[in-house]
Amino acid sequence: MRRYLLFTPALLLIAAATAFICQQRQKQAGNRPPKADKILVEKGARRLTLFSAGRKLKEYRIALGFSPMGPKEHEGDGRTPEGIYTIDFHKPDSAFHRALHVSYPSAEDNARAAEAGVSPGGDIMIHGWPNGLDALGAAYRLRDWTAGCIAVTDPEIDEIYSSVNDGTAIEIRP
Repeated sequence: MRRYLLFTPALLLIAAATAFICQQRQKQAGNRPPKADKILVEKGARRLTLFSAGRKLKEYRIALGFSPMGPKEHEGDGRTPEGIYTIDFHKPDSAFHRALHVSYPSAEDNARAAEAGVSPGGDIMIHGWPNGLDALGAAYRLRDWTAGCIAVTDPEIDEIYSSVNDGTAIEIRP
């Protein structure tokens, strides 16, 4: 019986340590920002908003394609597409500081371009500055400059990149 009593303090110490570790992990999980389940881009307002379960998480000011009015019609038109797409993959090795690839063109975009006899284009992304130009910071907002993508600052794309999973819906409105 005495032998068992010798192990009791050790068992209590192990139980307390286990409870403490579990509590710390729960706190850390609770401090993580929720993942976004929808991205809304409002071209006219130059705004990208992240949502989770219908609740706004964060807004960002954006720059768009160099000719942003209207939906993208063909490759090289400088327009940012309009419609409902998904983030189909994260691109860490982009020519820009991180990028999220948008699933443009959709079947409808392809059909519209085929009817017009043009290429719909592609490689539409949410991204930061071109690599090496991050010192320009928020100057990206001074004018629309992308080929049809959605641009934010490098720290902002870091936040968005970690807040969005592949498969997240993105709606791009006029």
